[in-house]
Amino acid sequence: MIRIAAISAIAFAYAVPHGAGAGDASIAYFRYVGRSQERISLAPGQYRNPIVSGYAPDPSIVRVGADYYLVNSSFTNFPGLPIYHSRDLVTWRHIGNAIDRAGQFDFAGQYVSGGIMAPDISYHDGTFYIVSTNNRNFVITAKAPQGPWSDPVWLDFAGIDPSLFWDDDGKTYVVNNGPPDGPAKFPGHRVLWLQAFDPVAKAVTGPRIPLVGGGDNPPHLFWPEGPHLFKKAGWYYLIAAEGGTGPDEHHSEIVFRGRKIDGPYEAFSGNPILTQADLPATRPHPVEAAGHAKFVTTPSGDWWAVFLAARAYAPGVYNIGRETYLLPVKWSDDGWPTLLDHGTAVPFAVDKPASTEATEPGAPQNSDFSYIDTFDETHLGLGWMGVRVPAKTFFRLDHGRLVMAPGHPVGDTSATPAFIARKQAHAIAEVSTALADYEPDHDGDRAGLVALQSDDAYLFLGVIKVQGVRRVAVMRRETAGDPQSGRMVSSAVLPRCARTIRLRLKIDGGALSASYAWGEQGWKPLSPGGDATFLSTKKAGGFVGTIIGLENEANPSNRPAPSALPKP
Repeated sequence: MIRIAAISAIAFAYAVPHGAGAGDASIAYFRYVGRSQERISLAPGQYRNPIVSGYAPDPSIVRVGADYYLVNSSFTNFPGLPIYHSRDLVTWRHIGNAIDRAGQFDFAGQYVSGGIMAPDISYHDGTFYIVSTNNRNFVITAKAPQGPWSDPVWLDFAGIDPSLFWDDDGKTYVVNNGPPDGPAKFPGHRVLWLQAFDPVAKAVTGPRIPLVGGGDNPPHLFWPEGPHLFKKAGWYYLIAAEGGTGPDEHHSEIVFRGRKIDGPYEAFSGNPILTQADLPATRPHPVEAAGHAKFVTTPSGDWWAVFLAARAYAPGVYNIGRETYLLPVKWSDDGWPTLLDHGTAVPFAVDKPASTEATEPGAPQNSDFSYIDTFDETHLGLGWMGVRVPAKTFFRLDHGRLVMAPGHPVGDTSATPAFIARKQAHAIAEVSTALADYEPDHDGDRAGLVALQSDDAYLFLGVIKVQGVRRVAVMRRETAGDPQSGRMVSSAVLPRCARTIRLRLKIDGGALSASYAWGEQGWKPLSPGGDATFLSTKKAGGFVGTIIGLENEANPSNRPAPSALPKP
């Protein structure tokens, strides 16, 4: 088990006064143990997919010399847009976040699965660029990939999912998907558009040109997303995902090519070049929803692709979100790329790229791993995140304790909850913590662990005051129709001598259990078992993965305290 340290001084670097306040929650540690359901043996010279486990969707990659940099979507999580570094394409280190300070972006009022999605990272002439969408399209820049990144410059064009293409003639273009001119011709009808981009002015210029989807070419293209342009052997290639990203949709990757940047583009007769939709849903340990790829070349000229996919524990059901995978790009004799032959499952074990470079070690990002954070640094380390950007800080690190002030509840989209978390990176996970000397002030005040998939789907395990009595409880909210506080499904009275309460959640695919302990006593089950499928994307909706962390919630005055207690 590794010990989490503060890797970056800008990761949740807040200064707040010392001294405990009324209703503060003091947390002694946060421990995570994760294991994949599939058991994989790697041969010498192989790597394991996914390369970034748990909630790492929409990957975009760029190589600068011998260094590779990767960015993923982060929606309304803050800090956001995590940046990873690698020198071998398979081992990645979290080095920073492109969104790391208040005022850079505003996610006020946005749902968990709103905010920023499908970022694209590129590099040109000493500057890194990320283009993406947060209601409007924008560009941010940095001289170093770990930041600091600039405030956004907003771009004036419709649609979403922009990416930049730096042509070898010195011209720059942005390609994105947007609505057609005129009425849609079929459900999900979108167009892939091209427009010139001025990197000095950070603005688009000239006309918008439809590349694909403006007419009937091809008629099967629907819900395209994440388009990217690249050039090889005199051909311009345009790749994009299509088919929708939900667990019941046929996500895939397709490719077009043309001799000129503005087209015409022809579709590859072998499309899709990547999909898992043609495999049985009941196969063991399925990888689903594969698509949203971006290609990169190695210094030796080999082609590889990162893409998203999801490991399901039941057909279409996964809690940990879409993850980042890596596969080699295969080129046909007539110049078309493919990632997987039709009917082929995404492999978990793959031969490594030819490389002698080594990635600087850091916290593991894939395979089975565990860690503990004892909060003995001056800042929270990379990997911690909240929901939306706080107007002011609600926690501090104080001599080996994380002290959280009471604040807004999770599920309240009008405010930033007093909640910080890390992603669930494995289908089989155990998360535990210790809550020291927490005394809720009022009925309904609570502190402890929260596993959150959306504003309407989350589970709480912790200490709560009910009718003047301090209890340890499990509470759930599964849909928007649940009461704001969720349902209390199990609870137990805490004796006054129980000052430090240990809490533990165990999750195995779609099942979970909760337990607690205090003093020298062993773990006591708080619920004999439970359904965790309500934390899946299939049931909760949205585009993120479950994040599990720490909350200190003050009961809003307009919300009644829970009064109906379940049987012990």
